[in-house]
Amino acid sequence: MGEILGLGMTHYPPLAGRDENMSGILRGTLRDPAIPAHLKDPANWPKQMQEEWGTDQGKTKAADHRQALLDGLQKIRTALDDFKPDFVVIWGDDQYENFTEDIIPPFCILAYDTIGAMPWRLKAPGMPGGANVWSEREDFVLTIRGHREGGKRLASGLITEGFDVCYSYRPLHLQGVGHAFLNSVAYLDYYRKGFQHPLVCFSINCYGRRVISFRGGAARFGQTPPPEELDPPSPSPSRCFDLGRATARVLKSSSYRVALIASSSWSHAFLHDKAWRLHPDIESDRALYEALRDGRHSYWREKPLSAIEDSGQQEMLNWFCLEGAMAELGRKPIWSEFIESYVFNSDKCFAIFPE
Repeated sequence: MGEILGLGMTHYPPLAGRDENMSGILRGTLRDPAIPAHLKDPANWPKQMQEEWGTDQGKTKAADHRQALLDGLQKIRTALDDFKPDFVVIWGDDQYENFTEDIIPPFCILAYDTIGAMPWRLKAPGMPGGANVWSEREDFVLTIRGHREGGKRLASGLITEGFDVCYSYRPLHLQGVGHAFLNSVAYLDYYRKGFQHPLVCFSINCYGRRVISFRGGAARFGQTPPPEELDPPSPSPSRCFDLGRATARVLKSSSYRVALIASSSWSHAFLHDKAWRLHPDIESDRALYEALRDGRHSYWREKPLSAIEDSGQQEMLNWFCLEGAMAELGRKPIWSEFIESYVFNSDKCFAIFPE
């Protein structure tokens, strides 16, 4: 019988940049002329948002935010190393990176042998445009071991379970993989001591209606296409949840030790239209976190896609897969942490579901 470890983390792009740039997404939003002026005035913001913004547009609080994220990442890395997996599966979103106009698969397992990528030539949404925190050059190559055998085993099992997932043995539009996967490895190896765990990337079309029309990123309010010009929807939360359940069954029936990782921040400000894209939907994120912490799996599965889209929680479909897997195994987290942030684009969460 297989052994499974469940982990949740963030691949928050500004963590790869400098503190002075961490609030850059909000600063860009404040330049949108379609947003009413009184909403852009910090005096009218929630108190916590004002405190994070401070007198230096968030630079001081960025250092605190970074340290909180690094503390969570270290706990995740320690749990991963202690578990000693045969391979790691990361559920991550493809943000108009490997999949573009020619094909948008709902689910795709990237069963690569080796992943060689140049992350600083990958101009993914939110990634630092200037110097990165490691001072790595643009021609820096990150090489990660893949696990084709494990990816094939998982794809075969899911197809047998009734999930017609796609699979791939080589990239389509990228050298390597998208930033959800690259950042996850980079952050788990933040101090550059090495990452030796073989990786299977499991791509989810989280952005759905906005993946082509928004190119997986943001747009000004005045440039937002009308509903009829948006793309088909993403898989529903319940479908992702059930996919996670099936993943747990497939891997539990194998001989592998596998770490299942959901990688994303929670609601994203630039997708949260209800707040004029100024801050994330903290209230909705808190409710999901409390349900995760307490093991109330049905609360997650019953979420409609419309609620996810209204709250800017599209990338959380990765976490719905993890939550489904943990529901199948009857687990709730032994440790978790929810990190709120108004100014730094998204709330973040870390969680460990032990074997």
